Amino acid sequence: MKNTALSHIHEQLGAKMVPFAGYNMPVQYEGVNAEHETVRTGVGVFDVSHMGEFLIEGEFALELIQFVTSNDASKLEIGEAQYSCLPNDKGGIVDDLIVYRVKEETYLLVVNASNIEKDWNWISVHNSMNAEMKNISEGYSLLAIQGPKAVEAMQSLTSEDLSAIKFYTFKVADFAGIDHVIISATGYTGSGGFEIYCKNSEVEQVWNKVFEAGKDFGIKPIGLAARDTLRLEMGYCLYGNDINDTTSPIEAGLGWITKFTKNFTNSEALKKQKEEGVTKKLVAFEMIDRGIPRQHYAIVDADGNEIGEVTSGTMSPSLKKAIGLGYVAKEFSKRDTEIYIQVRKKTLKAKVVRLPFYKG
Repeated sequence: MKNTALSHIHEQLGAKMVPFAGYNMPVQYEGVNAEHETVRTGVGVFDVSHMGEFLIEGEFALELIQFVTSNDASKLEIGEAQYSCLPNDKGGIVDDLIVYRVKEETYLLVVNASNIEKDWNWISVHNSMNAEMKNISEGYSLLAIQGPKAVEAMQSLTSEDLSAIKFYTFKVADFAGIDHVIISATGYTGSGGFEIYCKNSEVEQVWNKVFEAGKDFGIKPIGLAARDTLRLEMGYCLYGNDINDTTSPIEAGLGWITKFTKNFTNSEALKKQKEEGVTKKLVAFEMIDRGIPRQHYAIVDADGNEIGEVTSGTMSPSLKKAIGLGYVAKEFSKRDTEIYIQVRKKTLKAKVVRLPFYKG
């Protein structure tokens, strides 16, 4: 089991540590609901240093990225980021990721921790143009400072105007006494804030200064369990739950990051899918009957016929109601359609709703 550069600090703080994507990670400190509330109303800090980072550089960098990702990276200016996915050649998704354009011919790809090796191998296999690739995952740490008070709480740590860093943009600037860190606003919680990328050797200093600066704002460390409830309230897909090697971006409602203005892996098949329609769709639903939906629970129609499966579910701390995501047969995907979730031996009523669940 690998540790992040901050694992010892999480243990000192009394975090409940669990194995996650091969890393020893803090799942919670004082409890999921309290931590969730901290991010929705104040400011909290996640150690997400287990995430992977690849540098793609040189004159063929963009060509490689354009071929392996679904979104159109040619639209990125320096200082902009883009949500995208790596389609496989069978109609599914290798991973979802964020592409940062750092310099003219330098791009940073941020991938999911559990997929680092898989993604690296997939991109490498398609690198026929010999773009320069570097896997820098082992040397870098990542903190997500999230919540409506994040900008105000952290402004004293940098000469950069944090309020000017718009959603899906970033700056390379000074922060917490370190000269060159990436400060980006690509948050996964729906409550504002930003992420700090720095070297492993620098992250403990950054962590300590962040908590010092945020003391008067009630800053707290937040675990992965609250990260999951926060992202689910926004309807953000989680790889391994809502998207995987067998789900297509079109089925997952990710048509908006699937641009057919270029040729990319499996683009012909996905284009056909978009034009002809899909047989199943990822939908959001709220429980009407009492019960909490969980991954892999069956979704059925009024007659008990199986029509799909839950991919993510929880009791929403902000909304105080049970919510979920799941794939259903296309004819059950319209808003307000009644569907039923099989929770243990009970069949419980739910209805399809529009995302996000949480409107802030």
